[in-house]
Amino acid sequence: MEQFSLDPTATENVWQGVLAIGALNILVSILILIIGRWIAQWLSRMAEKAMGRANVDHTLRNFAISILYYLLLFIVIIMALNNLGFSTTSIVAVLGAGGIAVGLALKDSLSNFAAGAMIIFFKLYKVGDFVEVAGATGSVREVRIFNTLLETPDRKLVLVPNGQVLSANITNYTESPTRRLDMVFGISYDDDLRHAKRVLQEIVAADERCFTDPAPTIAVLELGDSSVNFAVRPIVKNEDYWDVKFDITERVKLRFDEEGISMPYPQRDVHLFKAELKEEIKAEA
Repeated sequence: MEQFSLDPTATENVWQGVLAIGALNILVSILILIIGRWIAQWLSRMAEKAMGRANVDHTLRNFAISILYYLLLFIVIIMALNNLGFSTTSIVAVLGAGGIAVGLALKDSLSNFAAGAMIIFFKLYKVGDFVEVAGATGSVREVRIFNTLLETPDRKLVLVPNGQVLSANITNYTESPTRRLDMVFGISYDDDLRHAKRVLQEIVAADERCFTDPAPTIAVLELGDSSVNFAVRPIVKNEDYWDVKFDITERVKLRFDEEGISMPYPQRDVHLFKAELKEEIKAEA
């Protein structure tokens, strides 16, 4: 019976062919990753320009571009793995199972992600707004996927998880182009009430940054323990809010001094008795 034997040269040629095909597939997969990544970046830039021409909100534009880029990159990776002979169906199934496990482990992060999408979609606030969220107050520097970056008036940066933002009240101070100043000034009970009110009206009227329509409110707010308190509430532009507040406060103090109007402060009278007088009082009792 004739024995069958493999030709060593032929076997070596087969292995070389297999290795050549494997190396070619690896090279093609690398090219798919490189070219695919470049295409993903190019498409993301094109989408960003298109949304810019459509005047899409800056925050929503950045969020959408990030999602689009990573989605395209995921497709490119699947294509590269498929070229290497991996079953993409199995990969997707494994990723799905892994996604469930990761989702359970990162439920708080996913909650922040969903909250970030809702904040951007419903435009609860945008970059540049001055807001109060989850106990933090400041200007919105950036709305990220998982958190919101605020810059406080004293230049501190605060990261607020988006999930906490939606679970509490949101106060947006700059949604309207105007804002009301709420100031309180007190005068002594001995001062002329009408005179003080007239002085406050003149101070507010002299500031061109205070709106005349609607007219500012200047009225007696309360009869305090040691002063008669006036509420001074003009309407100003958002960008003038702090400047007007500082200026009017300074002018009120200077004008009150010129007009002889006193601004009382809480006082306490302390009566001292000598020990001998106390003993006499006790003896008489």
